[in-house]
Amino acid sequence: MSLQFVVLSDLHIMPEGELSVTLDTGARLERAVSAIIARYGKADFCVLAGDLVDAGQPDAYRRLQQIIARIPIPVHLTLGNHDDREAFRSVFGAAYFTETGKVDKVLDVQGYRLILLDSSEPGRVDGVLTERQIAWLRARLAEAMGQPVIVILHHNAHALHIESDDIRILEPQPFIDALKTHPDIRQVIAGHVHLTSTAMWQGLPFTTLAGNHYYCTFDQPGVPMRRLAGPGQMAIVIGNPESTIVHFDNYLDANLEIEHTSI
Repeated sequence: MSLQFVVLSDLHIMPEGELSVTLDTGARLERAVSAIIARYGKADFCVLAGDLVDAGQPDAYRRLQQIIARIPIPVHLTLGNHDDREAFRSVFGAAYFTETGKVDKVLDVQGYRLILLDSSEPGRVDGVLTERQIAWLRARLAEAMGQPVIVILHHNAHALHIESDDIRILEPQPFIDALKTHPDIRQVIAGHVHLTSTAMWQGLPFTTLAGNHYYCTFDQPGVPMRRLAGPGQMAIVIGNPESTIVHFDNYLDANLEIEHTSI
């Protein structure tokens, strides 16, 4: 058993010809897709972990749909706080919605169970998992007691000890309690904060990736946050029975590749 998949987050796609925070996020995503084709075309699947578009416009979802059609592996989606659930439904269809009323999904691939959760709530920047979702999560975990589990959602549940901690999942304990019903949670992967981090919290492993939009520096007290045009980053998850590894691939950055020379 060997699992490999790609995670992209914070795409923030705008309609053709429009920018988001000075960035052509559609062109950036095209670069990500080209990197997937070149380097990860044999991966098991790709997850787009929310903030698919920047302002919820149907035209942006149509542009997203056109760009990701080039990805040669299955693509699975969930939503973030910049998304509009009804606009998403109008373009991508109702099949993405589960009995929770949100864009949640379960996948069993290469011996792993993958659970995608829609942590968006209309009108809110912070993340919300409803009682219905928590019950659904508990049921999906109970079905997979013999499998390692990876959970992917848009909002981080754990504090990063930065000022933007007020936009995470602010009531995370029901989520944590549900996760703790399973003995082998390998990773909880999120986007949202536009930076790369890893953490252990309440005995569980958490990861955030920077994503397709601008990159944030730490906004610790006394250290103002800066917004940077790079990197554009995807996560590559590799799993086997013994271990689960998360790599980070910057498909956009300011570094030039060094030509190999003998010294």
